[in-house]
Amino acid sequence: MPQPTFIVVSNRLPVTVSKKDGKLEYHASPGGLATAMSSVEVGGEMLWIGWPGITSDELTTSEKRSITNKLRKDYGCIPIFLTKEQNLNFYEGFSNETIWPLFHYFQEIAEYNDTYWESYKEVNQLFAKTVQKYADNNSVIWIHDYHLMLLPGILRAKITTASIGFFLHIPFPSFEIFRLIPQRKELLEGLLGADLLGFHIYDYVKHFTTSVTRTLGHKAKHGLVAYGDRQVRADAFPISIDYEKFSSAVNQPEVKKEIELLDSYYGDRKLILSVDRLDYSKGITHRLEAFETFLDNNPKYHNKVVLMMVAVPSRTEVEAYKDLREKIEQTVSRINGRYASVDWVPVVYQFQNQPFDKLVALYARSDVALVTPVRDGMNLVAKEYVATKQNSTGVLILSELTGAIDELPEALVINPNDRNGVAAAIRKALSMTKKQQKSKLISMQQRIKRFNVLQWSEDFIEQLTNSKNARDAHRAKLVRSKDSEEITEQYQKAEKRLFVLDYDGTLKEFVSSPRINQARPPRSLLNTIKKLCDDPKNEVYIVSGRPRSALDSWFGDLPIWLIAEHGYWIKHNGEWHASTSTDTDSYKSLAMPIMQTYTERTPGAVLEDKSSSIVWHYRNVSSELAYARKRNLHHDLVHALKNSEANVYDGNKILEVKPVDVNKGILIESIEPETYDFIFCAGDDYTDEDMFRSIADIDYATTIKVGLGETLAKYQVKSVKDILNLLRTFGS
Repeated sequence: MPQPTFIVVSNRLPVTVSKKDGKLEYHASPGGLATAMSSVEVGGEMLWIGWPGITSDELTTSEKRSITNKLRKDYGCIPIFLTKEQNLNFYEGFSNETIWPLFHYFQEIAEYNDTYWESYKEVNQLFAKTVQKYADNNSVIWIHDYHLMLLPGILRAKITTASIGFFLHIPFPSFEIFRLIPQRKELLEGLLGADLLGFHIYDYVKHFTTSVTRTLGHKAKHGLVAYGDRQVRADAFPISIDYEKFSSAVNQPEVKKEIELLDSYYGDRKLILSVDRLDYSKGITHRLEAFETFLDNNPKYHNKVVLMMVAVPSRTEVEAYKDLREKIEQTVSRINGRYASVDWVPVVYQFQNQPFDKLVALYARSDVALVTPVRDGMNLVAKEYVATKQNSTGVLILSELTGAIDELPEALVINPNDRNGVAAAIRKALSMTKKQQKSKLISMQQRIKRFNVLQWSEDFIEQLTNSKNARDAHRAKLVRSKDSEEITEQYQKAEKRLFVLDYDGTLKEFVSSPRINQARPPRSLLNTIKKLCDDPKNEVYIVSGRPRSALDSWFGDLPIWLIAEHGYWIKHNGEWHASTSTDTDSYKSLAMPIMQTYTERTPGAVLEDKSSSIVWHYRNVSSELAYARKRNLHHDLVHALKNSEANVYDGNKILEVKPVDVNKGILIESIEPETYDFIFCAGDDYTDEDMFRSIADIDYATTIKVGLGETLAKYQVKSVKDILNLLRTFGS
């Protein structure tokens, strides 16, 4: 059987298997993910891998076989069978007692249990083994949600060139919250196995990239994370609803019948609707208390308004959820006890899952939707409510702590913790004119209709394809044996050759300290450079950020050009001279006190004072501290140097203050590269991009970046070892 082109992986399959009276039953799982994927064009077979909702303890071997065959044949699904213990510790445990509360900012109730973590790892490995049976290096794999955060990394190690995407359906918290989880490093490394990471809103993207930088020390810019030999992209993809399904449902006979029943029961009373899964993140008790405050402050609305509160059962056996349900029911009883009359109950509470036609009828009949979670990744109830209001009016009151707020700014925006503010919003909603209501609804409807759930899934898949193409483009730049042979052939044919070589990170691996002795070139490197110099057709430049003294002590005996401090100092025929007359004291006097203060405050940081620049090294500073200190130091230096002849440059684990008129590109231009017929230029960081840019239009120039980040270089290699091997072919 051929491998499927597209594989969706989620904790739950879109089909749930249950057992009743000894017989297996199959029915659709709740949730919008199946809807989102149902109409996606993937250009081949789509396979869905996940748990079928029944534990292996409940099944015989023959039943497992029967489930596997039916799910594959009739639904395009592959089941992963979990034991009751695995489900308890992986799903109820680490997923929902550690990650869920922490990512929703309920850190006080998060559980940190080693057994939970071990089970989480075990189940993620189990998912990986199943995916590997059906995927190869050409597959597109889309992994969903917080239950499987380790899976992208596990798969990347096994299926190295597969296209892997991951979407998180809950918030990603700020670093100050995320850092509380003991396994934060492992979770981030797992996520970074993906090519593309999707989040609901840009705030979550920023929180994620900040956590990567501060936890792992990897650079992140514009949502791109440099990770090993890859770039991982993180972006916002706000999930939505099947707009047409909800907008057209109000015209269905069964829905109209339900609306008529609601009208006959509630009459002229205003109906405020609250629909949520029973969860502490939804702020249901806050909502009830705000409604109670509204009744306290607005006696004229007594007997004229009803709050319909629908709480969908969730994790009913978990103690925290039992306590929450009890608290909600007590609050409902208290409010009704205070205000109810013979013919009026202010709060109607339903602890049940509503069928689709009844839910749509409630949306259509209600005058106000009260959507006030204390934290929510997106919240689709708000969008569903707006979509049903095709020929009617209504007001959406929406928490500013939901992801949906970015797309629904016309709603009455509230802070769910502000009881008086929510009460005031209810009063405002009930007094808003129909014209005002309609105007706001139309704006929101147009936006949701345009960016529906199918648009969401197609957008993600398109961007995943783009990420794969970008990765392939980077890989295409890698110097392979064929490229090496062509470069060597060009070298052999040339009569006048130029070599411009960066030092740290290019000819020599980075060391933990900027001290000269640690960074000294090995004898093998000196021999490689000497062999190049022995050929009279070759002219060799070593260009470094190192001071003159270091380059002199290492390469002073070789007949080569030495360029120190990124081009400020140039040595040839035994003489050093400055390339610019910039007054270094003027800007160093501004920068030095600031940089000294930060060095003293940052354990592990080293300050290097060169003749033309000052470098703040933070390679030995912990990632979390380095992030905060570097950001603040960069800000302070930019402010101090705004009217000077120097600027601040962000390099590889360094911040450097140096003259604006000194860079390696200017140096290359002064060498007159057009007078050569072979140029070999290699570097590894931002300072070398100026060199690559200056000779980008020269056909016979070979430019190589060491490392696989974004670059203007024609080629890339993975390591210093690769560049040295290439140089040795010239001297052989």
